[in-house]
Amino acid sequence: MADPARWNHVWVGTETGILKGVNLHRKQATNYTELSNLTRDQEICAMCWGDEQESEVLLGCRNGTVKVFSTEKGKFTEFRDCTGGEGPFRGLAIHDSALITCVESGLLKVWREGGPENVEANVGPGISKMRQNPVKPHCVSTGGKENCLKIWDLENPKSPVFKAKNVSNDWLDLRVPVWVRDMQFLPGSEKIVTCTSYHQVRLYDPSCPKRRPVLEASFDEHPLTALSLTPDASSVVVGNTHGNIAVIDLRQGRLLKCLKGFAGSIRSIQCHPSMPLVASCGLDRFLRVHNIEDKKLQHKVYLKSRLNCLLMTRREKWEEEEVLLSPTSQDEVKEEEDEVWTAMETVTDSVCSKQMGTGPELEEQAAQAQKRVKTSARKGKKIKRTM
Repeated sequence: MADPARWNHVWVGTETGILKGVNLHRKQATNYTELSNLTRDQEICAMCWGDEQESEVLLGCRNGTVKVFSTEKGKFTEFRDCTGGEGPFRGLAIHDSALITCVESGLLKVWREGGPENVEANVGPGISKMRQNPVKPHCVSTGGKENCLKIWDLENPKSPVFKAKNVSNDWLDLRVPVWVRDMQFLPGSEKIVTCTSYHQVRLYDPSCPKRRPVLEASFDEHPLTALSLTPDASSVVVGNTHGNIAVIDLRQGRLLKCLKGFAGSIRSIQCHPSMPLVASCGLDRFLRVHNIEDKKLQHKVYLKSRLNCLLMTRREKWEEEEVLLSPTSQDEVKEEEDEVWTAMETVTDSVCSKQMGTGPELEEQAAQAQKRVKTSARKGKKIKRTM
């Protein structure tokens, strides 16, 4: 039988390096990292699934280590050294059993075990995010501070397949700064949506010869930090540094609704692929799951640490899932309880009487105590009368 970790609905990575599994149906959160061995360089900066069956979770740590956690076994099974470049991981992906990593300095690398040499590409400095195309797993997108959106084909990574062009100068004829914070491919098309630190949401179409956004919208006045497409891919959910989350229509570029209840910067957002649910986490240490349609907060879990990233399961019908203990484990627990009760010493009345005294002795002690209380009370009354 699968480990109970298999039935967690959301996996969360923290600044302290702890992997947390959250079962929303049972309202339980479990730590799967030993707290005694934690250091600052084990901060979890990126996460991704290891396979389509969600049997593994891959964690990219600040020290360049990629940890593999098995949801079937409920423990870490592998540690890989993926050091290279400078800065933390900004993206993590899997393609044909090869691990794809990208760090802040711009080193994009494909790690192949037992195959040809690893593939490397320099995608430019200041990277904030790398995303994989789910339809074309061999294609990834990158972007960052003064680093425009680029799409790379890992089969030929010498030059980008698409490189976005900056928008026109503003009304003062000044150059518009570039800072791409997150992006995601639209399924069923070549389009890709991005959010920036200058509170802009932009939609790009690589087939467009101008290489500029085909749609642009703004939300609030604070930097946008994360985004995720809704299940129908007609809208995008974005979050900013002030804890504001909004749903923006990608067809008209207008604001549809806002989700409330946040108190800190948003670090990660993910929508369920089929259900109208969106999970989000950030610096206020809460994991929240909202219903996109009616904006209601479905789940709210306090996880004690500052949260960096999350993964939501693709499973459906959460309310029908039940985590049952196997009969063998229940029998073991019962046997342990029987052994504990058998080993305990029996306490008799004689033992109690030896420790506390016999019945007449207790009565005599109680009478003496009552007499002392009455005497002290009479003395107190006399003192009050003389005064």
